[in-house]
Amino acid sequence: MSGRSQCAIKHTILSIQSEVVRGHVGNSVARFALRRTGFDVWALPTVILSNHPGHGHSQGDTIEPKSIVGLFEGLARNGWISEIDGVLSGYLGHPEQAAIIAGIVRRVKAANPKALYLCDPVFGDDDGAYAKPGVAEAMARELVPLADIVAPNRFELSSLTSQRIGSPSDAVRAARLLGVPEVLVTSVPNDGGLANVVVNRQGAWCAAVQRLDAVPHGTGDMLSALYLGARTAGDEPASALQYAVSRVQSLIVASVGRDELQLVPAQDILVTPSEQVSVTPLS
Repeated sequence: MSGRSQCAIKHTILSIQSEVVRGHVGNSVARFALRRTGFDVWALPTVILSNHPGHGHSQGDTIEPKSIVGLFEGLARNGWISEIDGVLSGYLGHPEQAAIIAGIVRRVKAANPKALYLCDPVFGDDDGAYAKPGVAEAMARELVPLADIVAPNRFELSSLTSQRIGSPSDAVRAARLLGVPEVLVTSVPNDGGLANVVVNRQGAWCAAVQRLDAVPHGTGDMLSALYLGARTAGDEPASALQYAVSRVQSLIVASVGRDELQLVPAQDILVTPSEQVSVTPLS
C-alpha cells in the first residue's frame, strides 16, 4: 500500500463466510489478518466447523438463513450498518444463504453507498467442486452480479465463464466475460509458477509467485480479505494486488509443511512482508 501506517485509518469490514474452531480459514483468517493491519471486522458465520474438512474429519453445522438475518438485524437495529465500509462473502453452507447475503449487501449499500462488496465464490479448486449442490449456481445468480469485486480462483472462474484458463492472458479474457467492475483471479498457471491477476475496465495487472508444495488451507481467503481491505482504504487495484499478494506469499513461505497457516507466530509479516512481489501490467 502507500506509505501511510495501516493503523492510521480505521475501516470496518463485514465478513460473511465459514468459521472454524481450530485453524485459519474463512472468518478465522480474514478477521485476524484484517485486524492486525488496522481494520475492524464484524464476522457473520455461514457454517461453524471444528476444523477445515481437508484434515480428514470435521464436524459442525450450517447456519440457518434466518439466523444470519437475525444477527444482521441486530446490527441494523442499533444503527450500525452505515459504519460498514466493505462486505466480504466467501464459503456458503447452503444455496439459500446466497439470497440472504444479497439482501445484506443491498442494505449495506443503501446505508453507505461507498461501501465495496467483494464476492469470493468459494465452491471449488483444481481438485473439483466441493461446495454443496446448488451453491455455485446460487452465487452466480445472486451474488456475482452485485459485486464490485469478484475473486475466483482459476477453477471457479473457468466454471463461471465456461472458459479454459491456462495462462494470465486467458484469465484476463475470462474475467471480462463476468461483466463486473473488477476481478481478482488467483492460482493461474504461469510458466511453472502461479499468477494472481486483477482485471478492470482500465487494464489488467499480474503478480507472479513461485508455486510451493504442502501449502496449508486458507491462502485464498486471506488474499481476498487483504485485497478488499486495501481497496476499501483507497488503494488502486495494482497497489492493492501487490499489498495482498506480498503478505500472503510471505506467510505461505513461513507455513510450508505445516497443517495450518502460521498466522499468529508469523503475524508481523502482515505488517512488514518478508518479500515484495512485483506487479506488472498485462496487455
